[in-house]
Amino acid sequence: MNTDLLTLGFIGYGNMAQAMAQGLVDAGVLPGGRIVACAAHYDRLVERTTRLGVRPMHSGTEVAAAADLVILAVKPGQVTHVCEPIRHELADPDRMVLSVVGGMTIEDYADILEEGTHLICAIPNTPISVGQGILVTQEEDTLTDQERELFTQIFDPVAMIERLPRELVSVGTTIAGCAPAYTAMYMEALADAGVEHGLPRQAAYRLAARMVQGTGALYMATGTNPGAMKDAVCSPGGTTIKGVASLEKHGFRGAVIEAIDEVERGD
Repeated sequence: MNTDLLTLGFIGYGNMAQAMAQGLVDAGVLPGGRIVACAAHYDRLVERTTRLGVRPMHSGTEVAAAADLVILAVKPGQVTHVCEPIRHELADPDRMVLSVVGGMTIEDYADILEEGTHLICAIPNTPISVGQGILVTQEEDTLTDQERELFTQIFDPVAMIERLPRELVSVGTTIAGCAPAYTAMYMEALADAGVEHGLPRQAAYRLAARMVQGTGALYMATGTNPGAMKDAVCSPGGTTIKGVASLEKHGFRGAVIEAIDEVERGD
């Protein structure tokens, strides 16, 4: 099957599912009419699906019947409840299942889905909505080779697919999925400093956002070690190294590392 024939279905249509749908439609991977979705509150679902032309449905049973790729996008505590009535439909050999449920791995689904279900677990981040996402994907899956190719064909236009072994998915997800919030805080702080020194607020935000985008693009294009990228901007006795020294004095790196550690500890 290719994407020209595929229907994609969301069980759960919260913020992340909406971000995925937005990215796929805007990138031309699928038209909204070939995406279906169900959620707990049907009236709210109708409001959320109208703009993209996504088809709202009343139940997971309807979604499973309509979709070739079913995306489980509910909270972890809801997975068993939503899967139980459709276990047999999800195990159809012509159907793929993608779990984007935080913290759930292939092993966690062993007692939830029927044996033989074609399942892959992955966690996207919100920039997928603008085609600049990351999809942290568990290496271990139960897809066929053809289905893995189709998975890549669907999501490669909107996200970098990073495949990791089960034991590393959590930290990979933390960096990819939580750090957009930390990066937004950094951008906001840069903009506040710019405003303090006279920049208009929106100009300061644009400069900070483009700088973050460009720095990431430079690394992706060259593979240059980030430390070397930093060194290249720091002339001896110059202004940039003074700012770097100030960040070091105030524990910038340590604060970032501790933020990741805190999430991984689950405190």
